[in-house]
Amino acid sequence: MSVASHDTADTLIDHVRALAELCRSEVPERADEYTSILQRLGEPLRVAIAGKVKAGKSTLLNALLGSELAASDAGECTRIVTWYQHGDELAVTGETSAGTVPVSFSVTDGRLDIDLGGRDWNDFTRLVVEAPLEGLRRTTLIDTPGMASLSTDIAAKSTDFLTPADGQNTVVDAVIYLLRHLHATDVSFLHAFHDREFASPSPVNCLGVLSRADEVAVGRLDAMTSARRIADRYSTDPRLRRLVQGVVPVAGLIGQASTTLSDGAAADIEAISKLDHARSQLALLSIDRFLSDTTIGIDIERRQALLGQLGLFGLRVVEAGYRSGELTSGADVRALLREESGIRHLDETLQVVFGGRRDTLKARSALVAIERLMQEVEHPREASAMLERIWASAHDFTELRTLSVLRDGNLGLATDQLFEAERALGGQGTSPAARAGLDHAATSSEVRDELLQIMSKWRTIGNNPIADRSISALSEAVIRSCEGAFAQLD
Repeated sequence: MSVASHDTADTLIDHVRALAELCRSEVPERADEYTSILQRLGEPLRVAIAGKVKAGKSTLLNALLGSELAASDAGECTRIVTWYQHGDELAVTGETSAGTVPVSFSVTDGRLDIDLGGRDWNDFTRLVVEAPLEGLRRTTLIDTPGMASLSTDIAAKSTDFLTPADGQNTVVDAVIYLLRHLHATDVSFLHAFHDREFASPSPVNCLGVLSRADEVAVGRLDAMTSARRIADRYSTDPRLRRLVQGVVPVAGLIGQASTTLSDGAAADIEAISKLDHARSQLALLSIDRFLSDTTIGIDIERRQALLGQLGLFGLRVVEAGYRSGELTSGADVRALLREESGIRHLDETLQVVFGGRRDTLKARSALVAIERLMQEVEHPREASAMLERIWASAHDFTELRTLSVLRDGNLGLATDQLFEAERALGGQGTSPAARAGLDHAATSSEVRDELLQIMSKWRTIGNNPIADRSISALSEAVIRSCEGAFAQLD
């Protein structure tokens, strides 16, 4: 996974860092906590993967990492909050009440197996897996226990981590939340996650994923098409619109296979595609049929392995690709799986949703932590004034607040105006072209012309003498965002 940085937020990070350094020097009794805040500002963005039990969190994480570092099977694999961060070599450590301890592990067929050495999983507050993966230089991914687990202890670990009690800092900067069906418990968690934030809830730091999307249409070849329609409906659902940036359909299992499927496994599916069409389709009619069919020339162990890696949907997709002549090698198969799984689209969406606001989200998390410390211990007036100035003057935060208001949908504006405002405020990406609603290949001149038109339109809207104050504020924010886009072009 790759999450790009956003250079225009550097000044904001510098201001927050200066505030934290001032507080550390002026309030020495809390120096360790301010040092921790400063360290966090220099770290990669922290993105947690959350969802109900068996939503496919670990499988999705593996697909994003391009490596089977997270355990995944039909049971509740993730009982401990597990951090995946960059390191020069593969290593696993655990944190307990007594301190940090090394944890034994082994790698079998590319899969990471962790051995707690007889310790009870309840003894650990978190596990840390370090790996030399390029994507982890920019983003630390955090796998969390399943919500609504049959074990209240397991469910509580995830809830406590993502929605800490009053007086504790939020540990993550953003969340990828997995949905299979839209349940009240999903909406309740998302509300709780946002309620813990200092600023008003913002959909910008939370992305929904319709997980195991290939199961929507029982593994048919058009399963992802059906899943995209459902995801689009969820994206506009009033219960979710203010809580998540959008909903992206993903078939995590074949996304994981897009980097782990062997050439031998691909060759087995190619052999199936060379059978008589009616015969191969009969073999792929159901899981039971595939496992019991002894006429396709593949032994039972290999068939079981194929199902475990691809599921019936993945088998059908690859078989159809070979039969049509689209696929000629294992590399072709892996590229097709990445595309069909939705992982490529999810990765691009993450770059837009989180990447463009990477430093803004980190600065926001730091300011929330500083605000809490100021409420607990008396600070110099200079520090309090500096905190207020950053919150009030940083247009990055104005955009987050305004996007939340827009997604409430109570401004009385036309749908096209709401969409244009959201786009100009960075809701669809923070590059100048994205704010202007143009393709990334658009020339600077084309982007400038479009931004000028947007600014002119919103000046007219804001200057309307009967415009509501909220409309005027929205107009000012849109114009300021367009001006910022101009500065990026220059």
